[in-house]
Amino acid sequence: MCMKKDNEILKLSGLKSTPTRLSVLEVFSQYCKPINAEYILDILGKDKTDTVTVYRTLNMFEKKKIIHQVDLRKDSVYYEFSNHHHHHHIVCTKCGYIERFDDCRISEMSKELLSKKSKFNIIQSHSFELFGLCNKCNK
Repeated sequence: MCMKKDNEILKLSGLKSTPTRLSVLEVFSQYCKPINAEYILDILGKDKTDTVTVYRTLNMFEKKKIIHQVDLRKDSVYYEFSNHHHHHHIVCTKCGYIERFDDCRISEMSKELLSKKSKFNIIQSHSFELFGLCNKCNK
């Protein structure tokens, strides 16, 4: 498990604890990687879980900053917990394998960039994903 207890997350966000919300949080906690709605529905069982409710839950979680979108250049939106420590991803463009990495030197680059630009004085956030071939696909 990579997060606080699911009930605690909902309580701190001002959300009621519902079976769907708890189930979706459990999937995020168990897999600790960027996932999409289809993946959640597969894990929970499409016959047992209402698709619209899962999408609404993801939307609400994003508004409450429990999760955030990760751009993996795929056909659907991927999410992961917002309060993981800062990290980025390397994505295989052939098989879709995702590996996360923690080395981020963008802060230093941002300071240098801001010193050279007159129209910006602060960078609030950034997204940095790398795309290539994993060792298996490169053979």
